[in-house]
Amino acid sequence: MTNPLTPAVLSDPVELTRVLVDIESVSLHEKDITDCVEQVLRAAPHLRVERLGNTVMARTDLGRSQRVVLAGHLDTVPIADNLPARIDGDIMSGCGTSDMKSGVALALQLAVELPEPRYDVTYFFYEAEEIDSAYNGLNLVSKSHPEWLAADFAVLLEPTHGVVEAGCQGTMRVLVGTTGKRAHSARSWRGVNAIHAAAGVLDRLSDYAARQVTIDNCDYREGLNAVRINGGVAGNVIPDRCEIEINYRFAPDRSVEEAEAHLRELFQGYEVTLVDAAPGALPGLGAAPAQEFLAAVGTDPIGKLGWTDVSRFAAMGIPALNFGPGDPNVAHAVDEHVEIPLIRQGALTLHRWLAVG
Repeated sequence: MTNPLTPAVLSDPVELTRVLVDIESVSLHEKDITDCVEQVLRAAPHLRVERLGNTVMARTDLGRSQRVVLAGHLDTVPIADNLPARIDGDIMSGCGTSDMKSGVALALQLAVELPEPRYDVTYFFYEAEEIDSAYNGLNLVSKSHPEWLAADFAVLLEPTHGVVEAGCQGTMRVLVGTTGKRAHSARSWRGVNAIHAAAGVLDRLSDYAARQVTIDNCDYREGLNAVRINGGVAGNVIPDRCEIEINYRFAPDRSVEEAEAHLRELFQGYEVTLVDAAPGALPGLGAAPAQEFLAAVGTDPIGKLGWTDVSRFAAMGIPALNFGPGDPNVAHAVDEHVEIPLIRQGALTLHRWLAVG
């Protein structure tokens, strides 16, 4: 395909967002957009470029005392009859406008147009964030080429509606199971109903008081919720097994091990099986580049209640935060959109942070 990322497009973050959105890049189908981005980056003489699969990294090597990362994923969720992008006044609509091609546009424009930034910068555009972590480009590179990501600080350009969302909460799923005894429902007294026995689990969930934690002036609010329940054999059988799937969102002052221990204590007397877990990330606001970034944004940070890939940076010892023009409330929606003034404001903010003088 002819690369639509022309110099004129690259000079305008709004037009760049629109063009990126119109390059379909559903997870595992990011080759076209990655080819276009790679071509643009390789044409910039001040950047060294590497590629792994459909993940591309470009970096300056100016000998600065500190290095920062600007990262964004190139993939989107499946298209819902919401392409090509549409502009109506100050709103641009379309799949990926919010999550997160508007953020990618900010980083890509800077990569091309700012040859001598205040810090050395690594621009990281990666595949498959929206699906299983086994395919996630950031996850894969962190294992195979961690030196590509070495830095003092990172900004993940996830949708935050133009504010800084610091760190992120951890997430965990467990199955809490009850066991009964099968019997014919006409003679129910001969059995033990495992679904009825699960009422105690639901009672504990209903009575649970979720923690609210403040870390570095950022508020995190935990959540513990049943998200699925499975039980039953047939319409005339007393069930002998019931499982409740529970999702726990925990503040970043708790490790995965501490979170699991908390749930096992809470559901003592029941069978608890860990399904999966991902650690949170502390706010990471102490690094000098982070403080200067906050000054460039000009608003107070808030805690990120969801889970994002800042957790992967934190696991590598790199403090990171979330910042992007998209609105997380409309990410993945049929009417996904981004406010055009926030794209322009985000571009100005990043330039203010990284430009010298």
